Amino acid sequence: MEPSPNEHKVLLAHRVLQPGFGTEAAVYGTILVSGLIAVSSAHGETSVVVLVTVAVTVLVFWAAHVYAGAVSRMGAGVDNKGIGVRTAIRQSVRHSFGMLTSAAIPAIILLLGTTRVISDDIANDVALWSGTIILAFLGYVAFLRRGSSIPVRILGSLATASFGIVFVILKAFVH
Repeated sequence: MEPSPNEHKVLLAHRVLQPGFGTEAAVYGTILVSGLIAVSSAHGETSVVVLVTVAVTVLVFWAAHVYAGAVSRMGAGVDNKGIGVRTAIRQSVRHSFGMLTSAAIPAIILLLGTTRVISDDIANDVALWSGTIILAFLGYVAFLRRGSSIPVRILGSLATASFGIVFVILKAFVH
């Protein structure tokens, strides 16, 4: 089935964002960021504290992901000869870039709270919900690219977004 003009726009947006956003690292990073926001903000922390927590934790997880990817790539070259350290690191950085980019939208929202454009509570809540929306978008596009029907795309979108919704519910219970 040929995608509609609106679906072409979604695919184009995804294609533009894909190098850092449309990957499993982006999904994992978005889930990580959502969890960090939920736990950090559940105790009434300011958006500054939540932003610092997210930034530091995402950078540490990203560095660990790059390191693990580089180590695994060095031994997985052609004919088991391995690849060089620089090539392994470069490939790993490219593959895991989505983990960093997944934090961008929630971080911008948290920054609005730190600069008092919006209140801390609103910044924390909107940043948390933004992760759910990002996950829904990633899920929808994944099923769109597979050529799935609209109901399957919506179900895939909801299934992917459910990871973010779990953190929204967690924050509600803890808060």
